[in-house]
Amino acid sequence: MSFIFCLPDAPKSVSVSMSLPEIMEGSSVTLTCSSDANPAAQFRWYKNNQTLLHEDPSLILSSVQRSDSRKYHCVAENELGEAASDYVFINVEYPPETSSVSVSPSAEVLEGSSVTLTCSSDANPAAKFRWYKNNQTLLHEDPSLILRSVQRSDSGKYHCVAENELGKEASDYVFINVECESNKGTRINVQIFLMFDLH
Repeated sequence: MSFIFCLPDAPKSVSVSMSLPEIMEGSSVTLTCSSDANPAAQFRWYKNNQTLLHEDPSLILSSVQRSDSRKYHCVAENELGEAASDYVFINVEYPPETSSVSVSPSAEVLEGSSVTLTCSSDANPAAKFRWYKNNQTLLHEDPSLILRSVQRSDSGKYHCVAENELGKEASDYVFINVECESNKGTRINVQIFLMFDLH
C-alpha cells in the first residue's frame, strides 16, 4: 500500500477566469479566482488596484455598467505566502447614445467657404457613421462631413446615424440654409431641429 502526501505549499498558478468573453451593459459576469495551494488559499479581490470587500473565489458583477470597465485581479493567500493573478480587463459594451451633430463655423459663412459637420456619439465599440441630407444617404462614412465651397444647392437638413453591432441612434437634424443677399453676399444660417427617433 502506498500513500501520497501533499506537502504544504504557498499559492501558485493564480489565475482569473471570466464567464463571458463579451460583456454587454446590463448583463452579469462572474470572475473566478483559482490557485494551487496547500492548505487551501483564501482570496482577495481588487478593482483598479483598490481592495473590494469580497473574499470568495468568485466575484459576481450583476447588471454591469460602463463604470465597471476596469482591470481586476485577485490575490490568493495562505499561511505560507501569497501570490497575485494577472489582470483581466472588463470591457462593458453598449450601443450608441447622445448622438449629435456640431457645425463649424457656427456663425455666418460666405458662399465659397467651407463648413464642417461633425457627428459624435458615446458608444462601445466605437460607432461607425452614416450621413443624410434631406433623408437621402450620402456616400460618406467619416465622423466629419466637410462641405467645401458651399453653394445654395447645399441647403438642406442634415443628420447622422451612429451605429455599432449593438444598435444605432440618429442625431437631431441640423438645417443649413444658404441665403444670397445682393449687398452683403451669401450667408449660411444654421438651425437645429429636434428629430423623432428613427427606430
